[in-house]
This record gives sequence, structure tokens and C-alpha cells, in this order.
Amino acid sequence: MPGRKLMRIAWPAFLAACLLQLVVFALVDPLELQWAGQGLGWSRQAVHAAGLFVFWGACMLASGLTLLLASDEGPEPSPVRPGSAG
Repeated sequence: MPGRKLMRIAWPAFLAACLLQLVVFALVDPLELQWAGQGLGWSRQAVHAAGLFVFWGACMLASGLTLLLASDEGPEPSPVRPGSAG
């Protein structure tokens, strides 16, 4: 089952990263990016590849956190009794 759980995280994250990359690089020219005031000196393909992996990693982190918070493996909440405060 670990492979299935990983795919539940990786596949939606990949699709979100592709969409994010499409939007970002429609507005940003990869050759004009700078780091600490200096040009990167990377090719367009290298910047696109690095961007995809950075976006994919961030989206995987968000998807993994969502799966973790939505899982039933966490602690059970205490039941709220009718008439009790809280």
C-alpha cells in the first residue's frame, strides 16, 4: 500500500506543478532570472526543469500534508455529548 499512497500524493502534485509552471513561465522569461544580483547562466530548458522539480516538491509537500491530515490514522477526537460545552 505505500506505493498507492505515494501515487495519491505524487500524481496530483505533478499536475498542479505543471499548471503552476505553465502560469509562471508564461509571465517570466527564464533567461532574465537572477540570483543574488547575478544572472543564473542556465539555459531555458535547465530553468524550466529546475522550476518543475521545485514546484513539484512544494506541491508534493502540500498534498502529503493534506493526506496526513485527512487520514484516519491520527488520534480520535473526543466525542461531544449533547448539552456539554465545547
